[in-house]
Amino acid sequence: MKTPIEQIPLTYPILPRYGREDFLVSSSNEKAFELFERWPDWSDPICLVLGPSGAGKSHLAAMWGEQAKALRLTLADLSQADLSTLPAGAAVVLEDADACGLDETVLFHLCNLTLEHKGWLVITAQQRPDLWGLALADLLSRLRRALSVEIDPPDEALVRAVLVKLFLDRQLRVDTGLIEFLALRIERSLDAARSIVDVLDREALSQQRAITRPMASEVLRRLDESRGGEN
Repeated sequence: MKTPIEQIPLTYPILPRYGREDFLVSSSNEKAFELFERWPDWSDPICLVLGPSGAGKSHLAAMWGEQAKALRLTLADLSQADLSTLPAGAAVVLEDADACGLDETVLFHLCNLTLEHKGWLVITAQQRPDLWGLALADLLSRLRRALSVEIDPPDEALVRAVLVKLFLDRQLRVDTGLIEFLALRIERSLDAARSIVDVLDREALSQQRAITRPMASEVLRRLDESRGGEN
């Protein structure tokens, strides 16, 4: 009798879905969501969206960017950008501004162009500008005057809702007990929710079995061990 061959799952990238219908509102992000719902009725054309990794900053910025037809920039893009080509009224999203590699002079120039040309600038970061270690005082002063909104880490209710949606997006059927089990054990972030659903999807395909609590428990145990081995 031949030994069954374990199915090798094909890896197709599952990209995050950043549509408005995919943004789940909770107490942790309600203020930020309501602010962006009021755009363009803002008190300042520059807006800082602050919060920890995995809180939903990029999702909110992407939703606004779609509506405003915004140009999306990374720090690497910013350092090489020819800002003279930006049209009047242009909308721009700058992601992760407090990461390493910020060109302060170019960002200050972008802020000034946004004001002069009646444009819009949304900046995401984990911390307030005072903690970025900025050397350019004029830039820090301008960012302090910008509109600012914070997104808190997701609460358990939001994590549960996101897990349910992620499983449904992949057409995976799981029971509520598994959702509760995962919500209490994974890091409280949207990135962690996406990651565990992806791992469980691959595990179920590999074993050709439904996703169960024992399977999830084993996967979490292996992930904990792998993280411990990296320390």
